[in-house]
Amino acid sequence: MFPAPFDYSAPGTLEEAVDLLSRLGPKARPLAGGQSLIPLMRFRLARPAHLVDLRRLPIVGIEEAEGELTIGAMTTQAAIEASGAIRARYQLLWDAAHVVGDPLVRNLGTVGGSAAHADPSGDWGAVLLASRATLEVVGPEGEREIPADEFFTGSFETALGGGEVLTWIRIPRPDRSGGAYLKLRRKVGDFATVGVAVQMTLDQSGVIDDCGIGVTGVDVSYVRAAKAEEYLRGERLDRARLRRASEIASEETHPASDQRGSAEYKRDLVRVFSARALSTAFRRASS
Repeated sequence: MFPAPFDYSAPGTLEEAVDLLSRLGPKARPLAGGQSLIPLMRFRLARPAHLVDLRRLPIVGIEEAEGELTIGAMTTQAAIEASGAIRARYQLLWDAAHVVGDPLVRNLGTVGGSAAHADPSGDWGAVLLASRATLEVVGPEGEREIPADEFFTGSFETALGGGEVLTWIRIPRPDRSGGAYLKLRRKVGDFATVGVAVQMTLDQSGVIDDCGIGVTGVDVSYVRAAKAEEYLRGERLDRARLRRASEIASEETHPASDQRGSAEYKRDLVRVFSARALSTAFRRASS
């Protein structure tokens, strides 16, 4: 099928993009990689009157400095996957990047576009929650920072206001930290039936100093397993504690039965994947 008619702009600066989106209001949609929006337009499930293409904006790249990773919102999934620094020191991000969609999607799809789309079965929302990311946006009122916990507000809904553009994603990297991401998908390129992201930090004695657990595919938005995080904080990860933390994480989710599986099946997947991701994150943080 073909999309409904629309106008198109490709601003070269953030100021131009913000001005266009502000003036055009709800009729306009920002276009990042287009891997979510374009298919919706083809089937006329989305009918924006004006597309504002962000691909010319200088918000791309991966930079590591002072214990923090900065990712431009227009950085592609493929660039994350190909980064040696991310594979070596940010395993959670690398785990997620190479299971997003398929190579065609990863070559065009962007991290910021995926985050702003906020599909409740997408991968990056859970990853950004687990890694305690901060998202920077710019809009008519200037710049502001939004913690990942406040950025995702519902199914396909975020805290982005009218005319605002997501620009940068900042992820802390404490010493002795490790992460992991696991997801079940029916086939290559599919969204997650269930996905679990874990980022763990240990102190010098091997005690869990902090732990982030994000889950996708189990509610109207991404879920932070806050009770499981609190249960693990300040403890050593032994077999009994691993099992109980995974059970707590499962109990914090509210999946719906659908063609991908029953709610009970998905909740059990959370338990199994949480145990595996926690174990992997702990091993990586210890090495």
